[in-house]
Amino acid sequence: MRIPLITPANAQSRYGNRRTAERWAALLRQLGHEVSVDESWNGEAAGMMISLHARRSHDSIARFANAYPNRPLLVALTGTDLYRDIHHNADARDSLDLATRLIVLQDEGLMELEPRHRAKARVVYQSAERVRRRTPSETSFEVCVIGHLRSEKDPFRAALAAQLLPPASRIRVIHAGGAREDALTAEAEAHMKGNPRYDWLGEVSREEVRELLSRVRLLVQSSFMEGGANAISEALAAGVPVVASEIPGNVGMLGSDYPGYYPAGDERALARLLERAETDPAFYKRLEAGCEARRDRTLPEHEREALRALIEEASKGRTPRST
Repeated sequence: MRIPLITPANAQSRYGNRRTAERWAALLRQLGHEVSVDESWNGEAAGMMISLHARRSHDSIARFANAYPNRPLLVALTGTDLYRDIHHNADARDSLDLATRLIVLQDEGLMELEPRHRAKARVVYQSAERVRRRTPSETSFEVCVIGHLRSEKDPFRAALAAQLLPPASRIRVIHAGGAREDALTAEAEAHMKGNPRYDWLGEVSREEVRELLSRVRLLVQSSFMEGGANAISEALAAGVPVVASEIPGNVGMLGSDYPGYYPAGDERALARLLERAETDPAFYKRLEAGCEARRDRTLPEHEREALRALIEEASKGRTPRST
């Protein structure tokens, strides 16, 4: 089947939505489909369309629904969709109605949808390739942040927390991710100058991210808003424990009983968690066990099977669009 996969992120982007689109395209090709990844639908005939981002891809969604009212139309909801736009934006809400199936990236995402939309929503966990672990540094307790510098990511919370650690702490925060705005670049550079525990790498390749994950002891996922963080999937696949802001998108990935949460935006609480992870082996093992329990969800074959089942379900019988 020919499937256009629409994402507003361009081909040069290293942001999460583009990575998700490219990974899904590869998995769908393994299943025998002909897939193109585009920023908007070009009008060519297709058996179905999959679109990431209800608001930003609304034009393509509406045009496909009008051209092919009886063909499956799958819309994957991003963090800004779920936790902002679908509650306030007319285009995002219209996309929910036009979709024959909705995709969320973690269990808690379903709770943001009203019943008529939840009924046609399915969860597809994002996968990541396994990483061969290396021996961690013996001179420092390396903690990584993986994510671009955006306000929704609360990118400097780990840097602020690191400044509150006691002098004896060996924690070093390594941040991988580019900046869209000059002001954020300047802020990252200022943190590095004033904080010897913080090192910002800027934009890095996927290979460099994997190398970083192979040796660090912890990932900090500090976002205010997430649909389902690629960084958490990558950490789980790499066997790296996570400390995360207690927001629905992170809880949906790690589980409600996971011990490694702190209140979003609270660097003092984050500093206490980091210090405990460094100094309390029993607590660190609890973090490891909690992540290990979720690790299989990140297997590529699980994501591929979820997509296969969703496409088969959507193709067998069209779900009426919401009214």
